[in-house]
Amino acid sequence: MKRFPRNALVLLVGLLPLRLLAQERKLLPQPDERYKADILLVVAHPDDEGAATPYLARAIDEGKRIAVVYGTRGSSGANEAGAEQAAALGAIREIEARRALNTLGITNVWFLNGQDTASQNVLQSLANWGHGAALQHLVRIVRLTRPEVILTFLPGTFIGEDHGDHQASGVLATEAFDLAGDPVAFAEQLGSPMRRLEPFLENLRPWQPKKIYYFPDADREDIFRGKGPEYSVKDISKSGKQAYWRMALESFRAHETQAKAYLDSLAKMDEAQIEKLALSPDGWGDAQRFVLGKSLVGGSVTGEIFENIMPGAIPFARSDVSPEPAQPEVAAELAGPWSFYAEFRRSHGLSHLPHPEPPEIALQEGTTLVIPLWICNQTPAIRELTLTAELPAGWTVQNGAGKFAVAARQVAAARVEINLPVLGDAASKKPEAQEVTVRASSNGQIVGVVKFRVELRKRALPQ
Repeated sequence: MKRFPRNALVLLVGLLPLRLLAQERKLLPQPDERYKADILLVVAHPDDEGAATPYLARAIDEGKRIAVVYGTRGSSGANEAGAEQAAALGAIREIEARRALNTLGITNVWFLNGQDTASQNVLQSLANWGHGAALQHLVRIVRLTRPEVILTFLPGTFIGEDHGDHQASGVLATEAFDLAGDPVAFAEQLGSPMRRLEPFLENLRPWQPKKIYYFPDADREDIFRGKGPEYSVKDISKSGKQAYWRMALESFRAHETQAKAYLDSLAKMDEAQIEKLALSPDGWGDAQRFVLGKSLVGGSVTGEIFENIMPGAIPFARSDVSPEPAQPEVAAELAGPWSFYAEFRRSHGLSHLPHPEPPEIALQEGTTLVIPLWICNQTPAIRELTLTAELPAGWTVQNGAGKFAVAARQVAAARVEINLPVLGDAASKKPEAQEVTVRASSNGQIVGVVKFRVELRKRALPQ
């Protein structure tokens, strides 16, 4: 057999393209940097972003990238701009939200598709939103945007607007903060496709945010002071050339369905009149105060929001769960959102979060106050338990007081319903909270005392 000379083989190899001699390196896909955020704001309804827009404008001046998540489209809200209601109103309010944020240059905006829920009960909002599905969606958004910091409503019940949806956004944001970095939480989001055009596995990566801060939805401010950083809204923006409160007000102009009468009145004012109105009490001029929820990178409680934050991922940090407090064999304690929050703070390592003691709520005159209770009997025998209520003058028990038999080893739900009076002439005065006390006794011993502060108003969200 004829052989090629060795020098001929060398010549042929030298003529081959280099790409055939060595395999080219191929870059693997990276996360889409267009959606990377420094701050993820999580709120409930279009226009809720107004609770944070002065700070967001400041953060944008500092070069921060911002994304926003709304729990609902606000389809149960008012409409001062037109006749549309329900889903149609929600569609309009979504556009209003996008336009409002666009004035600040924020374009990465998502909605969780929750249903607007008119109550002060966070458990009703979570149920109406589809708690599990909403949380899964929010964890997906956290993994997509990879925020350094999450800002959201303080989860808790307070005398104030106290909207259950506001609370739900804070609950979900906290849960997502604790889950987005967990490689076994919603693991289908992290699976890589096994074939082309995989319709299920999303190829995201776990992401642990570094800090979470809250802003309160409450009338009182004393219990929040010193719990986090504070920012003036009167400083002048480098990019906007006006005060941060003014930029926030301009952003709010998009929300005509909720505030057309107010916005129309502003349109008739000159700049001095607008400033006087906006900087009046309960206007746009109050300093923005945040409550530090968690920092996984250290720093001081009242330090800047981005104190100690460096670029790049940090390891997943599982929450420290405080030990469950010991319970007496026979007991009665407050249930509903209040017991939920006690367990929520314990489970998420947030025992330091401010909350009112005794618990409080503002309700509409002439309605009913419901005090939900857990009745616990861990003994091996039936126990009799008596519930009594101590009420302000003019308040009466409608249902729930009296004697009850509690089975052995039973934890049962009970409720005391109280008729609230009509305010009458007292409505012209500043409302003052009244105290309600429910006592539980068994075998002549007090086994539970529940105190409650209730403020009556002409109008308030349902309990």
